[in-house]
Amino acid sequence: MIHFEEVSVTYEGHTTPTIQHVQLTIPEGELVLLIGPSGVGKSTLLGTVSGLVPHFTGGTLRGRVTVDGRDTRTHKPRELADLVGTVGQDPLAHFVTDTVEDELAYGMESLGLAPHVMRRRVEETLDLLGLADLRDRPIATLSGGQQQRVAIGSVLTPHPKVLVLDEPTSALDPAAAEEVLSVLQRLVHDLGTTVLMAEHRLERVIQYADRALLLPSPSAAPILGTPTEIMAISPVHPPVVTLGRLAGWNPLPLSVRDARRRAHDLRSHLAAKAPQPPTANGAHGEPRTAAPAATGGTPTHAPQPPTAPSPHGETRTCPPTRTGGAGGNTDPAEGRVPTHRPARETGLRAALARLRRGTTAPPPAATATATLKELGVRRARIDALRHITLTLTPGETTALMGRNGAGKSTLLNTLVGMIEPTTGTVTVNGRTPHRTPPRELIREVGLVPQEPRDLLYADTVAAECAAADADAEAPPGTCRDLVTALLPGVPDDTHPRDLSEGQRLALALAIVLTGRPPLLLLDEPTRGLDYAAKARLADVLRDLAAEGHAIVLATHDVELAAEIAHRVVILADGEVVADGPTADVVVSSPSFAPQVSKILAPDPWLTVTQVREALA
Repeated sequence: MIHFEEVSVTYEGHTTPTIQHVQLTIPEGELVLLIGPSGVGKSTLLGTVSGLVPHFTGGTLRGRVTVDGRDTRTHKPRELADLVGTVGQDPLAHFVTDTVEDELAYGMESLGLAPHVMRRRVEETLDLLGLADLRDRPIATLSGGQQQRVAIGSVLTPHPKVLVLDEPTSALDPAAAEEVLSVLQRLVHDLGTTVLMAEHRLERVIQYADRALLLPSPSAAPILGTPTEIMAISPVHPPVVTLGRLAGWNPLPLSVRDARRRAHDLRSHLAAKAPQPPTANGAHGEPRTAAPAATGGTPTHAPQPPTAPSPHGETRTCPPTRTGGAGGNTDPAEGRVPTHRPARETGLRAALARLRRGTTAPPPAATATATLKELGVRRARIDALRHITLTLTPGETTALMGRNGAGKSTLLNTLVGMIEPTTGTVTVNGRTPHRTPPRELIREVGLVPQEPRDLLYADTVAAECAAADADAEAPPGTCRDLVTALLPGVPDDTHPRDLSEGQRLALALAIVLTGRPPLLLLDEPTRGLDYAAKARLADVLRDLAAEGHAIVLATHDVELAAEIAHRVVILADGEVVADGPTADVVVSSPSFAPQVSKILAPDPWLTVTQVREALA
């Protein structure tokens, strides 16, 4: 179905190809998973199949890519639209209509399908993806995850022979991701659709793949094999594979079910050991916090005052309203990711120490950083939040979880003053966010939004970092050090629109972290990040929590929540339905339990890190 003949792609301004030596064939009716670190060229390879590379992105394509006999060099994307359906990392870039139902029908209208066929397929897709209740909703009012499902649905309705998907589950809650992957599996098995998918959250998709395509680095040729073969050599792998390597299992398990069948001896070895929850300094021991009950109030065990100087005061980040930039993604070449943990920590510690040298503010008191009392938000005749009562304290990392559309982003936007409460009150360090001028509020709270490009407006990475240093009154080079620590290998002269989604996120996060806000909010912070980059992010957040910063993560990444969160708050239909210590909340919820928890249940182990330390 898809043939690559010695394909390489080189972008203008780059001396080395982003991908090269691609020589392989993908047969009809298979789900092939692209695997590799951020920035190695996965999106570029996908673009060569849809024709977006080079017709839209530019650059030089050498070699030949054919899809069902059509050469993508001579057929532009519109000439492949009946054959190839594409969903990129940014769903908003694909929408051309205003409502969900119109968007699902648009592709079929462009192909001239009969009205009765269009109506039937729209209804089928609404049911398949759980969108029936949203059919009349304006797309602009949907959550990021709901928009992602609509984008996937819009390419399913024309029934293409090939689906090209770039991070299709990155913004989906666990249940919605399972639904989408189930639909894709049915298309592959029942209709013979060929699916080529790039995904960093391998724990969700690896067991569904027929074959895996590993891109180890921009200079290396891709390796095609079975998922088990690729996982044995891949530098990136999900927790179930990491646990299998630690336990010495051969062949490696790809699913929770496979691992549970082989975990009896491991459970026996761990039976006499009790897992220790994470503390704010990243070690394992006595928990720093015990979260309040679902009705709100004060934690029963408040975090201890931090001992390290806290670097907030006069150094702050850019306003939360900073907007601009452009989309796009051409996956520029990225340097090799360090694999030695001490070296990585040294780089992070150095970047954070540089921030500390630029401030003389005393450490914060162990009092509430933010308080929400009976908060309610009504938007477009919908109650986005109802009766939310929470207290966020220094040194505490809170994971805000729940299905798409539950109100997580709305809650973060309320804390940062972008949305005015309909009922109840919100205070951040004694200030009312929506009544506080942005230049004052940024000294108290910083938000990394779900779309990181909203914080990027300069022409180069270096200019973005220089602006962040100036806005935060931080030592020159501070933001650049953080970018390098989070995601090495991003050149200074690269335009932000030419970064991959994960690289843009690292840049936006570094801009906000440069300001060292006492309350740090992150909306889906691991979208587009590979496991190595996610580990570096976790190191940064642990350090910030240890210094007394309150951190709130709105995330569907259950593995990240298990690794660093002290507390989990689950929202459903705008209300708090669970609030407590991470181990208590995630273990009791099959949807939000991490892989290790499912494998080693009923013992309360959450992460491979805990298991490794116990075995050591």
